[in-house]
Amino acid sequence: MLTVVRVHLPSDIPIVGCELTPYVLLRRFDSTLSTDDVLESSPLDGHFLRYKWYRVQSDKNVAVCSIHPSEPATMQCVGCLKAKIPISKSYHCTAKCFSDAWQHHRALHDRAANAVNENGNEEDEVFGRYNSSNSNLSGSASSASLTNGNAAPMYPAGIRNGNETWFEVGRSKTYTPTADDIGHVLKFECSVVDAVTKSPVGQASTLQTNRVIPAPSPIPRRIIRVDGMGHLDLDRRMTSSGTFTALSYNVLSETCASNDLYRYCPQWALSWPYRRQNLLREIIDYAADIICLQEVQNDHYDEFFAPELDKHGYHSLFKRKTTEVSSGNTIDGCATFFRRDKFSHVKKYEVEFNKAAQSLTEAMIPTAQKKTALNRLVKDNVALIVVLETKVNNQLVDNLGKRQLLCVANTHVHVQQDLKDVKLWQVHTLLKGLEKIATSADIPMLVCGDFNSVPGSAPHALLAMGKVDPSHPDLTVDPLNILRPHSKLVHQLPLVSAYSSFARTAGLAFEQHKRRLDGGTKEPLFTSVTRDFVGTLDYIFYTADSLVVESLLELLDEESLRKDTALPSPGWSSDHIALLAEFRCCKNKSRH
Repeated sequence: MLTVVRVHLPSDIPIVGCELTPYVLLRRFDSTLSTDDVLESSPLDGHFLRYKWYRVQSDKNVAVCSIHPSEPATMQCVGCLKAKIPISKSYHCTAKCFSDAWQHHRALHDRAANAVNENGNEEDEVFGRYNSSNSNLSGSASSASLTNGNAAPMYPAGIRNGNETWFEVGRSKTYTPTADDIGHVLKFECSVVDAVTKSPVGQASTLQTNRVIPAPSPIPRRIIRVDGMGHLDLDRRMTSSGTFTALSYNVLSETCASNDLYRYCPQWALSWPYRRQNLLREIIDYAADIICLQEVQNDHYDEFFAPELDKHGYHSLFKRKTTEVSSGNTIDGCATFFRRDKFSHVKKYEVEFNKAAQSLTEAMIPTAQKKTALNRLVKDNVALIVVLETKVNNQLVDNLGKRQLLCVANTHVHVQQDLKDVKLWQVHTLLKGLEKIATSADIPMLVCGDFNSVPGSAPHALLAMGKVDPSHPDLTVDPLNILRPHSKLVHQLPLVSAYSSFARTAGLAFEQHKRRLDGGTKEPLFTSVTRDFVGTLDYIFYTADSLVVESLLELLDEESLRKDTALPSPGWSSDHIALLAEFRCCKNKSRH
């Protein structure tokens, strides 16, 4: 018969909206161990597994610290209460905890006060969509929270046990905590049940979680119009007529999110079950027409991102890294999503820099140096290029002369900072491929991704200026002579960085956004903030002869991110921030 050997949860602290899936280890009748589920509809050796979830409510409610949610609160910020900030954000466990968080609190107070001055409805404006833990969830997650796998859950009244009452809240193996669970312990019960009598056999196996905490809610980022007309709130789900939005975001793969590298981030906030829901909420809230994600593990694409975004109307394409260097089933890559009602897929190009390296060494490198050259150039990086056709009223345009095509490139350039020649060569290779597409069709282009290159570097100069100055210091790193002659480091695409549009706007309303730009390159001061690095690595470039920037997702200030030391954090689940731009297609002008 079946025996439950062990039950445990992969994460310690349950989060509202983050699905809990216990690991159940069984011993089967033939003495083998298994983690397979055994359903009532398919009993094994006359037995099946029954699951129950309980919310344990104590007679004494305990508030938890807003910064350290595993600790009970001993202090409360009165300023938060006066500003009508959600009460859960006001609790602290120690005086030091409150002191360390004071700068963040002051920012919350000021923002609430400004909202009152602007429209007299501070809570709706500043915290409206982020107050309720249920409203924090995307469509499918929210439904799961309400029913947890049951179409019409009908559970018995609470069971009294000493000073506690156990309320049954679920009867499936997985459970998604809801707002009602905040501050309470959850209890999971797994029983072996006789398929005939429907009675439990032996002792049930149980586990209890820590207290459920609300999903941390960073202040929402606004969409800023760059024509001086103010801001548009993210609740605006549809773009203006004739425009589209594009998002670029490195989501930090699970294999890269190690506790050693990000030890400043709480382990529960670094776990993939938590981060994936937090990332999905953020991505869905941006409501972009085109989404370019980097560092997406192939298993996460298949099992999570593709099916979840499909529910929200997105078609998707994926290109995983090649496997000369990497191995295993968790290789990451680039994923591009687009709204099915707005675009149709026309063509896909896959750029494998490994293949380009092999061709280069065959043509240029003496035989004796080929192995050394390949060792330096073969890094498994890829790019995904997608040609889309715009739909009008969810229909393709029959007239070929009026078809509107769009080319979207999504890439993740090699990370090692000492391989400056490899980075520049990869970017140059991608641009040469895009030039061929531009030659075959007069088509607007977006070039998005994590280029692992700071503003002013040679790769950035090539993208933004169309050439690299022969005296650029990055060109001194070229042991294989693959960058010579330097005169070849050019391209004819009229590319401009979308976020440089902030620098071209006028008016006091844009001064704070300009302060978040580098004065020389006009790029954001940062798109990545870790304990050891603060700088810009991510960009959205566009062809300025065919596209115009209408709006941009506002940039963040370093102080607001540093309240949690760095990224990733409980509120922001990647070590990068998302970039988003709204574009309008325009008639072609003369090329820059």
